[in-house]
Amino acid sequence: MPYVIWITGLPGSGKSTIASALKERIDEAVILRLDDLRKIVTPEPTYSDVERDHVYRSLVYMAKTLYELGHTVIIDATGNKKLWRELARSLIPEFFEIYLKCPLAVCRERERTRFDTHSAPKGIYEKGKTGAPVPGVNVQYEEPEHPELIIDTEKESPKEAAEKIIQLI
Repeated sequence: MPYVIWITGLPGSGKSTIASALKERIDEAVILRLDDLRKIVTPEPTYSDVERDHVYRSLVYMAKTLYELGHTVIIDATGNKKLWRELARSLIPEFFEIYLKCPLAVCRERERTRFDTHSAPKGIYEKGKTGAPVPGVNVQYEEPEHPELIIDTEKESPKEAAEKIIQLI
């Protein structure tokens, strides 16, 4: 039976790395990376509220469609607004929200030093210092109220996180 897992958290919290580790365990899963979708939907992103809403609603629609076609889906997306994650929950019967909790300072350092961005733009937090809208900096990240799982990625490895998710589902 297919299901959808949304891995949410601040930029640099480990979403893409954990999504990849999870994909190794769930071979038939499809990873939807918001950063890849954004390049198609908004090739020159402004990250405005209206644009973000459009991109996230497109992401939810894609996940729902893939689920209905019988695919297991891993969503790799910050999803800073509860509204988007709750939309997915309301449309997808087998939905799991996984919140990656990680201190902002750790996320900043990871983002600054990472080699593989998994299609994410480089220097996200630096751009936030100059006024670019960045979740956790100058755009609110709305923490999930009732996620199926909370993982502290400062303390747990991607492999350990993937194992916890596997045990949940």
